[in-house]
Amino acid sequence: MASTEHTELEIATEVGSYFVSNYPPFSQWNSSHLPALHEHWNAPPVTSAPLGLYLHIPFCRKRCKFCYFRVYTQQNAKAIEEYVEALDREVELLSQLPGVQRRTLKFVYFGGGTPSYLSAKQLRFLRDRLSRSVSWDNAEEVTFECEPGTLSLEKVKTLKEIGVTRVSLGVENFDDTILEENGRAHLSPEVDKAYGWIQEVGFPQVNIDLIAGMVGETDENWQKCIERVAQMRPDNITIYQMELPFNTVISKEMQESGRPSPVASWNTKRRWVNEAFTELAKSGYSVSSANEIVRNPHTDRFIYRDNVWRGCDLLAAGVSSFGHFQGVHYQNVDQLTDYLARVQAGELPLNRALVPTPHQMFIREFVLQMKEGAVPFEPFKAKFGIDPASEFAVPLANQAARQYLTYDTSGLTLTRKGLLQVDTLLTEYFEPAHRQVRYT
Repeated sequence: MASTEHTELEIATEVGSYFVSNYPPFSQWNSSHLPALHEHWNAPPVTSAPLGLYLHIPFCRKRCKFCYFRVYTQQNAKAIEEYVEALDREVELLSQLPGVQRRTLKFVYFGGGTPSYLSAKQLRFLRDRLSRSVSWDNAEEVTFECEPGTLSLEKVKTLKEIGVTRVSLGVENFDDTILEENGRAHLSPEVDKAYGWIQEVGFPQVNIDLIAGMVGETDENWQKCIERVAQMRPDNITIYQMELPFNTVISKEMQESGRPSPVASWNTKRRWVNEAFTELAKSGYSVSSANEIVRNPHTDRFIYRDNVWRGCDLLAAGVSSFGHFQGVHYQNVDQLTDYLARVQAGELPLNRALVPTPHQMFIREFVLQMKEGAVPFEPFKAKFGIDPASEFAVPLANQAARQYLTYDTSGLTLTRKGLLQVDTLLTEYFEPAHRQVRYT
């Protein structure tokens, strides 16, 4: 659960969820809501909301010590082929649902795991197979996550051929000692080669991921990371603050040994992100959200994020993947063997779901859009018939008094102080029953 207590004392990075990506909390989801999902899927299509597709590729060369996603390492070509065929079958099943038929994809997101773990041949095979069920030829954005050490010039060219428009390169840090200490599979020379190939092939959008507060991070090294990424000049830079969800290697080691957190305090990580925002602004970047800065705010958009935070429909495919369809949130089964068995039997591999109330949907979009740093109130009045200024009078006043934001009847704007710790502010907007529950 994200804490709402804020002081100037050092706040240690302890085990627990911090980053808010949905509402109500995932811990509230269960199988009893799955019939509602089937009901919506089998209803006539509703085209008022944009439609996206998330494809989860769960394979990695190594498991990062801070990773909390469902990933599998040391998988051979046969295992990957079996998964790709199951992914194709699942997407085929989704495309045949009455509520999905005749709808077009606005965006596609290949996440992981490591999508770039797949070979160029496997990627072309996946694209050819999926094209029998869905098309992203006219999608506004197709994002593909890459680990630098898995790329080659041939594979980068293949990404362009299969329609990828936004490449996200998981650099995280440029120091080899820090990369190794945190379990990353790549080293800095692979970053240089991968980025060179990406620039050579050319994509409309190139994003680089960094993480503030990896184990072993120092002030000096962080400054070098900022300087290095500024020299590379990607279109987008995403900066995460290292957190420790319950199922990471670092978290388990802490719980088993009783040792203190090896991750920098939240105060330090927020200072590092603030330094990055300030320094990169000198190179022409603008803050787009609490985690992202862009080189050109007029052209550099993250369409996946913009739509997910505004209540789009998102079809989820792959083991453990999350989606939402016409107001119902859902997640697939989170074990690979279960996933394969279900799909091979011709079933959608569903695990759990949640039907949020209209008020909860209102809260979800409001808190997620707070991460953008400014929220106009009029769209919420028009969409939900609720005035945020009245509905959230208490948390708005509290957070304004603590200098996290300013607001009036038209909207709110977070201060830099508020933006750097926005996730810790969001639970104040949750319904009372959800403020003290475990998030995941």
